Amino acid sequence: MPQVDPRFTVLSEDFATDPYRHFARLRQQQPVHYESAIDSYFLSRYADVKRVLTDHEAFTTETLQVRAEPVMRGPVLAQMTGAEHTAKRKIVVRGFTGQALQDQIRAIHANAAELIAPFLPRGRIDLVNDFGRPLAVNVTLDVLGLDKEDRQQIAAWLSGVAEFITSMALTPERRRHCLDCAERLEAYLAPVIKQRRHQPGEDLISKLCTAEFDGIGMSDSDVTALIINVLVAAVEPADKTLALLFKHLIDHPQQLAQVRQDPSLLPAAIAETLRYTPPVQLIPRQTERDVVFAGGAVPAGATVFCLIGAANRDPDAFADPDAFDIHRPDLGTARSFTAAAQHLAFGTGLHQCVGAAFARAEIETVAAMLLPLLDQVRHTPGTHYRETGLYTRGPTSLCVDFTPARSPLQEKQPR
Repeated sequence: MPQVDPRFTVLSEDFATDPYRHFARLRQQQPVHYESAIDSYFLSRYADVKRVLTDHEAFTTETLQVRAEPVMRGPVLAQMTGAEHTAKRKIVVRGFTGQALQDQIRAIHANAAELIAPFLPRGRIDLVNDFGRPLAVNVTLDVLGLDKEDRQQIAAWLSGVAEFITSMALTPERRRHCLDCAERLEAYLAPVIKQRRHQPGEDLISKLCTAEFDGIGMSDSDVTALIINVLVAAVEPADKTLALLFKHLIDHPQQLAQVRQDPSLLPAAIAETLRYTPPVQLIPRQTERDVVFAGGAVPAGATVFCLIGAANRDPDAFADPDAFDIHRPDLGTARSFTAAAQHLAFGTGLHQCVGAAFARAEIETVAAMLLPLLDQVRHTPGTHYRETGLYTRGPTSLCVDFTPARSPLQEKQPR
């Protein structure tokens, strides 16, 4: 086993408080960092992370059989390869592109308007708990065609599913809780799937229920796994990205003013947010054979975690990487939401996030609505900003004060 500095561990509270201040040392001194407590390797250099995510023969997604499949209630897209992956990925992608995406943008706008309206006269809002988190759930339920009246219950089950996937270690009690959440979510979805098979609509669940692979329709288990896959992928990063976008713009008032003056800069601000503070910090893979990196070797059958936050701050990939700069020339906004993205927030290669275009549409639509409404937006005095999460990471809250701007949304409020 590699020798590890006993004074450092990515599983420590110190690392969890602010992983970014450790990334440079990891890249320079321990780019292949071994954690004996979980028998896993952590890679921090951009070139190594990109190699792992694009070499699908040497680095597989087999680890997801343990990390995700038990709560997804079946194999997820990232576990599939070949014709099956291509066909099922296309089905899901079609649910987030073209006319479907245009319909979703309208739903995103309507959901955001409804959620923000009560807070406009107050001049204060928590962009995570009051707005971002419920918005992400509501929008995803709209896409799937699920009842938003069940939002709180679905969100609670989803929290257990996400905990199972993102935890480095679970106690037996927490593991049982997470599995129970997954089982209850599966039971909730069963009658919905049955109904959509007989009476399909325009929602994504209907499309999954009526789609065929090699002339054969997907089983209920297949559809359930893909629904939960979409729920986790769409809900988990969305609220984090929105809050992080506003935090960085508030912390960089000149760039905030530039985005307000020129809304065409908003996609660049979103792309830079994803590079600077990616909501998904870890992507796991498993080695098919012994692999050698510049910083060390990894044996066959080992679990490898790609540190996306560290890779996105690698000076070999980005100039002045620890600076938030919406004008950086090495990001490439136009390609930042495609398979050609320079940053790795959506992963890359065969299993790049299927919802990248939807994520851009959602955050861009909501931010474009909020910026004119939240005039002179600033951090609420006396509040303490804190981020949490090793696997996925974002603010626990983001309380802001603002000067309410006159708008049609306000006019609808009771006086």
